[in-house]
Amino acid sequence: MNAPTFRSWQSVQDEVLRRIHAREWSPGELIPNEADLAVEFGCARSTVNRALRSLAENGLLDRKRKAGTRVAAQPVAKATLDIAVLRHEVEEHGGKYGYQLIARDIVVPPLSVSGAMKTMADEKMLHVRALHLADDEAYAIEDRWINTRIVPAVSAETFQSVSANEWLMKHAPYTHGEIAFSAVQASVDDAGIMGVAENSALFAIDRLTWDSEVSVTKVKLLFSPGYQLRTGL
Repeated sequence: MNAPTFRSWQSVQDEVLRRIHAREWSPGELIPNEADLAVEFGCARSTVNRALRSLAENGLLDRKRKAGTRVAAQPVAKATLDIAVLRHEVEEHGGKYGYQLIARDIVVPPLSVSGAMKTMADEKMLHVRALHLADDEAYAIEDRWINTRIVPAVSAETFQSVSANEWLMKHAPYTHGEIAFSAVQASVDDAGIMGVAENSALFAIDRLTWDSEVSVTKVKLLFSPGYQLRTGL
């Protein structure tokens, strides 16, 4: 009986995963090299390379130059988090979405913002603050800085009827980002907007997105008490 032919890197990846999960290749074990696997699978070596690289990026393989590829002794579980359009998030939970613009200005940001976004200290950006609602109740405050040099079209958008969150997802491509989660105490201003007591615990998401080596936007989202973030592993 002839060995099966693997025509795509995804099919090679699936077979490697099967062998790992079935313990045909045990944790810490050195697996066959790319050339031998290519012969076994009946595919190009580049196909095998792509499959193994993907599994290594996901923490299932440990690849070292000249030392070969081993099954990770302690695989790292990685969470996948999509940037959500808040309107969709509210509606997917059966809520009625609402939106209110709080402020829109083109100003020089604080040094903490320009430093994080790696822009000139005196370079102006678009600053947008808005309130997202679910069933007429405060859902999240969006406090966002947008690099108008990288997204010039944003200067003409008023954000009276569409949020910066939703507009950027449609008009501003990005290649990667950084994200941080924390619990913060509601300031007097934010507490008034959210309709909660001052110093109430709010869930905060700080996100900075980039297009290659230039920053696109920096946003802090403050969610009302009781908010839950769910993701997949």
